[in-house]
Amino acid sequence: MSGTSFLRKMSLHKFRKSLSSPKLDSLNLTEAEKDPVRPDEPLTPPPETQTVLLLHAARQPYELTDDYPVPQLQDEHEVLVRTQAIGLNPIDWKAPDFNFAIPTLPYISGRELAGTVIQAPSSSSTRLQEKDRVLVISTDYRDLRKAAYQEYVVGLDYNTVRLPLSLSIEEGSTLGVAFVAAALALGVCAGLDFSHVLDGPDLHSLVRDLPADRIAEDIRAECLDGIRSHERAQKGDWLAVWGGSSTSANLTIQLAKLAGLKTVAVVDKAKHGLWLANHKAIRTDLLVDSHDPERAVAIIKGNLKGKLRFGIDTRGRESATSLLQALSPDNLGGGEQPLLKEGEAPPSPPSTPHDSTLLSAHLIGLTGLPKQTAPEGTLFHTVPIKLFHEVPAVGEALVSWLERLLKEGLVQPPEIIDVESGLGSINKALDRMRKGEISGGKLVVRV
Repeated sequence: MSGTSFLRKMSLHKFRKSLSSPKLDSLNLTEAEKDPVRPDEPLTPPPETQTVLLLHAARQPYELTDDYPVPQLQDEHEVLVRTQAIGLNPIDWKAPDFNFAIPTLPYISGRELAGTVIQAPSSSSTRLQEKDRVLVISTDYRDLRKAAYQEYVVGLDYNTVRLPLSLSIEEGSTLGVAFVAAALALGVCAGLDFSHVLDGPDLHSLVRDLPADRIAEDIRAECLDGIRSHERAQKGDWLAVWGGSSTSANLTIQLAKLAGLKTVAVVDKAKHGLWLANHKAIRTDLLVDSHDPERAVAIIKGNLKGKLRFGIDTRGRESATSLLQALSPDNLGGGEQPLLKEGEAPPSPPSTPHDSTLLSAHLIGLTGLPKQTAPEGTLFHTVPIKLFHEVPAVGEALVSWLERLLKEGLVQPPEIIDVESGLGSINKALDRMRKGEISGGKLVVRV
């Protein structure tokens, strides 16, 4: 298919209507392309070869390549999916531009896609069946079989989400990586318990019940010692998200609100203020303009008056440094001990109970943290993304919960800004992201 762009800043409601509208007919799609999931039709076995998009060197465009082998299943938990829509992420252009997260060349990129199950896992415990419409979340960027920029993709059953009929394939391709990042940031780094939201996971407890050697060494400290139990985020606590218009911020705010947190979003109000203020799913308790970071910090401090202990930055080191200034740990001042209530006996030994009552502030960086070391009373966190694909219990807990959230309509996919057509359109689509043309939603490629 040619690189035709057919959606331009449409709402999700309009996008759903467009799936059966004359506008879709203008693309000259076949009936199978308009509605590729037909349960009454037999599945066609996958071919031996396929078309993929390969990166041969850093700072080079991806190249369309034919006759590339279709990936083979190697494990009872693996599933083969025919790609129908790919959600593009900033890492897709940043990795080749800045030469990172490219473990081998030639390389296949892409972190999330939606499509149809062609071969179901052989595991008897799997939720998945052939012909299921699914979202595949590929955080394991070292296994090229799982990358999205190809016609057939291998997914792990505990990293694959069945989509409800209320969502289109395109919508399904938009929210996987952002959901995982948001859930792990909130559940592991901030300790937020989701068990009261459609029986969601308590990730803080789940990871601590695992044998330590099941968790990769480079994320073990974050998972097991990142936040103490008495400091965990609770219903009614405040959370500030800097870069509130991004897809990851979108899902973070949705999950935080579902769990009862009060939220602050720091955004470019000139671009996104009205949209965020009127968006039911991600409307925050406080909306702050990011244009003047010092002013933004002052507004947060002036309104919250020392009640902000949790911050998540989605932009980078500079904005994370600003967000740090807005946080208010309870134990600033170091040696000062809390006052005893009338009739309360002094603790013995003195330090133990006092330490347990002090509450640190927690800054979570999705793309970077301040250069400086964390000041007294504040802890820095990085999101342990690899938990999702390396620990089946974590992956299964998250995708099963996401299925329930989508089915009940408690989580909404991000707005689709535009849709391109064909693997060959991806380079052009990534150029649009480089230029900053895509903001406040997702760019999707239909395959």
